[in-house]
Amino acid sequence: MEQQQNSYDENQIQVLEGLEAVRKRPGMYIGSTNSKGLHHLVWEIVDNSIDEALAGYCTDINIEIEKDNSITVKDNGRGIPVGIQEKMGRPAVEVIMTVLHAGGKFDGSGYKVSGGLHGVGASVVNALSTTLDVTVHRDGKIHYQAYERGVPVADLEVIGDTDKTGTITHFVPDPEIFKETTVYDYDLLSNRVRELAFLTKGVNITIEDKREGQERKNEYHYEGGIKSYVEYLNRSKEVIHEEPIYIEGEKDGITVEVALQYNDSYTSNIYSFTNNINTYEGGTHEAGFKTGLTRVINDYARRKGIFKENDPNLSGDDVREGLTAIISIKHPDPQFEGQTKTKLGNSEARTITDTLFSSALETFLLENPDSARKIVEKGL
Repeated sequence: MEQQQNSYDENQIQVLEGLEAVRKRPGMYIGSTNSKGLHHLVWEIVDNSIDEALAGYCTDINIEIEKDNSITVKDNGRGIPVGIQEKMGRPAVEVIMTVLHAGGKFDGSGYKVSGGLHGVGASVVNALSTTLDVTVHRDGKIHYQAYERGVPVADLEVIGDTDKTGTITHFVPDPEIFKETTVYDYDLLSNRVRELAFLTKGVNITIEDKREGQERKNEYHYEGGIKSYVEYLNRSKEVIHEEPIYIEGEKDGITVEVALQYNDSYTSNIYSFTNNINTYEGGTHEAGFKTGLTRVINDYARRKGIFKENDPNLSGDDVREGLTAIISIKHPDPQFEGQTKTKLGNSEARTITDTLFSSALETFLLENPDSARKIVEKGL
């Protein structure tokens, strides 16, 4: 107790004020306090584990809905740092859990790219939970700290030895904040977990429901990443070419991945993502993809004499008929626009996506003339 008194200084006050703001206006941080906001808490924690996977340090993530509707997220990443953070004079894990914008995402040295819509992460989940506790396996020790509504109950302590690394976060959403519901929807969580597994090639994500009468478990793992995603979306359709076209490239710190496959339907399904966030409203990366696709297919058709000299070019709608595509980019500094902040605004993403995708698609069409002809004819 004595120890806590001593550390009660302006840093501490600032911390409380910060998280108090979150409790006063939770909607600013998680969008809403209805079911959507409740589920958003899970993603703020899971996104930290996904960041570890994207950085190459984490292979397994487990999400559990406990019997009491609380949530546990475990990963085998490096474990949140536990050393003393200079500016605050407190263990890094405590700072991450109690200070807004204190994660390793903001100066670019911790993670090159990171997911998470707001990057507000763990501290917001902590502020909006009745209780949260974090267990960190790191440096051969097991470290533990518990919080109530964002405030540490006691100092970080070592509770044992370990030969593992990773982080376990357990939280109970606060019914004072989530007045509408504190009940988690397994299917909703499971669908997003599947999506994250597709977007994070090779990571193993398990979700389990431990509630009475609802016990079930799903495990998702896709070595093919977004290529597997396209196959999954086309699973009940007649495809025009067997293998999805898969393209990956990097320019100026921006990574672009595209997978596409045509089927015999007349509708198109294009899904775009930035740092694993579903950009429902599209944006510059999607625009770059569409421009490149239309141009390359028309150029190919002309070059190969599929179009006669006076034939008009295919329109964008024509070339997207029956198309299933995933565009996934990783950007160190994404700018989101639109009503729901789900539209990418970075102008350079358009050019880079177009350039990387176009040259790879050209090569594919030239090397696979049968598939190329089928794709062009599909648009005619």
